Amino acid sequence: MKPILQVQPTDSLDIQAKLDSLVHKLETTSASDLFYELADMAVSLGLKVIAAIVIYIVGIWLIRRIKKVIKVVLEKRETDASVSSFILSLVSIVTSIILIIATVGALGVDTSSLAALLAGGGVAIGLAMNGTMQNFAGGIMIMIFKPFKAGDFIEAQGQSGTVAEVNMVSTELLTSDNKRIIIPNGALFSDTIINYSEMSLRRVEWSIGVEYGASAENTKELILSLLENDDRVLTTQNGAPADPFVALASLDESCITFKARVWVKSDDYWKVFFSMNEKIYSELPKEGINFPFPQMDVHLHQDKA
Repeated sequence: MKPILQVQPTDSLDIQAKLDSLVHKLETTSASDLFYELADMAVSLGLKVIAAIVIYIVGIWLIRRIKKVIKVVLEKRETDASVSSFILSLVSIVTSIILIIATVGALGVDTSSLAALLAGGGVAIGLAMNGTMQNFAGGIMIMIFKPFKAGDFIEAQGQSGTVAEVNMVSTELLTSDNKRIIIPNGALFSDTIINYSEMSLRRVEWSIGVEYGASAENTKELILSLLENDDRVLTTQNGAPADPFVALASLDESCITFKARVWVKSDDYWKVFFSMNEKIYSELPKEGINFPFPQMDVHLHQDKA
């Protein structure tokens, strides 16, 4: 097996020449000259360190100012909160990398080598973190196509909640019981997203089972009157696609089932749904329309001795 590092004869000669030159310089230089030279080197290094510190402090201040200005501009343009958080996150990372390169350059380090190192490291990290890059790409696609925005109630990846924030690699949801859910952007954008807040109107539907023997016509009229007397229920006159609708949908084993459908504003969906459940349960029995119970007929046969 060949050694990993081979020292050629010319390399050893160069190293020996440098050592001889250093020894010769120490022998021929007086103590005072050597002191002044070391002092000059210390001052030069100290100035570089001070310059690097100043650049770093000023850079941090500039980054904060830039982010503040961008935030103000985005707010004036009424940019969606999810887009704003994504842009600010991206600006923060880019400006921080630039600041690191500038600070290291002030110390006298060759920044071209550092940039190449960062680029190589970025490629290596990108290969190692393929999923993270996919999430970043997913975040970009969400910003472009905007399937939802901050404040929308969505369902995706088996989770549902209100969109609180969209950052570079993930989206944060807050559930109705105040749980925080983080969904990777790659998986989120590549799967089905149900947005319940996108449209201003939604249709509410009920399935109402009543016992056999109830008048179908009377049941329909009673349910329809309950729906129409609710001010939150919309009609074609105030922008709904259709008027309230009630029909006998099916004849089931132990009941007859009616379907009721109305259009409401999206914000009123659950309020109308729960309110109407209570009204139907309370009002139908008053008119002699009862709800069925599960029933089973049992027949006993006695064997004759």
